Amino acid sequence: MELRQLRYFVAVAEELNFGRAAARLRIAGPSLSQQIKSLERDLGVRLFDRDRRTVTLTAHGESLLPQTRALLEQADELRRTAAGFSATEPVRLGYVSWRPVDLVERTSGVAQLLVDAWVMPSHTQAGRVADGSVDLAICWVRATDLAEQELVGRLIGADRLTAISWGRDESAVRAKDTALLVDADTATWASWNIYAVEFARETGAEIVRIDDHGITGQAFFEHVRQLRRPVISSPKRDDTPLPPDLVRRPVVEPIPIWTWALVSRRDEPSRAVQAAIEALTRDLTVDLSDGWLPADDPFRQA
Repeated sequence: MELRQLRYFVAVAEELNFGRAAARLRIAGPSLSQQIKSLERDLGVRLFDRDRRTVTLTAHGESLLPQTRALLEQADELRRTAAGFSATEPVRLGYVSWRPVDLVERTSGVAQLLVDAWVMPSHTQAGRVADGSVDLAICWVRATDLAEQELVGRLIGADRLTAISWGRDESAVRAKDTALLVDADTATWASWNIYAVEFARETGAEIVRIDDHGITGQAFFEHVRQLRRPVISSPKRDDTPLPPDLVRRPVVEPIPIWTWALVSRRDEPSRAVQAAIEALTRDLTVDLSDGWLPADDPFRQA
């Protein structure tokens, strides 16, 4: 005996018509009839007398209907109580450098979101979700990584990368006329290095290998000055102001897009985590049009 069968029983008892009850329940009429017969076998009594024209409750059906309604109400109350527990259950979230500004507000009322202060690289954050160190992570991830670690990634944001250039020219620059920095420290810059190398291979941009962590900050600006050509800036957020001798330029043909995924475990059992995922991705529109994504980006088809 299942709760859904009891709901079917109440629907038929209230409609006294299998067709109307099936439409109300949004299931096929024959399936409803089979489920009622199955319930009658489990209970050992007949609930309805029916012929081609009429459906009526039996004496047993009349007796069991109030108890069934009460049981279903108890089940609904149990769900409501559990939902209340979920709203106070902590959900741990890690991120790399970007997160929605209304992150906590979106999840308010469905989960207690705890944002991890440890800012770590994308591949590290994805691994932390897989091993249970955090429940969710906002990071860049490949479809291969998701499959290997039994994770799910949902699109939550995207950056259209720009180039930093020496001089005053702020016009758009073609991808093939740019450079990308690749750092020797793969523990920190593995995801960016993968992205940069594939972008350069497909567009003809130049790869410049460095070993000074100059992907961001003043060291990055110094590389731009030395190279005397536009250098694509990574999505890593940095508070260092742009020096007056440098400008930001849009990149075209193609536009490099870096996606941010909300990563969770594939078979996540926590209702609070599931509720947080729904709150963070519901009614979300992310523009990926006219842009370039790596071949293994899970959102490339979108």
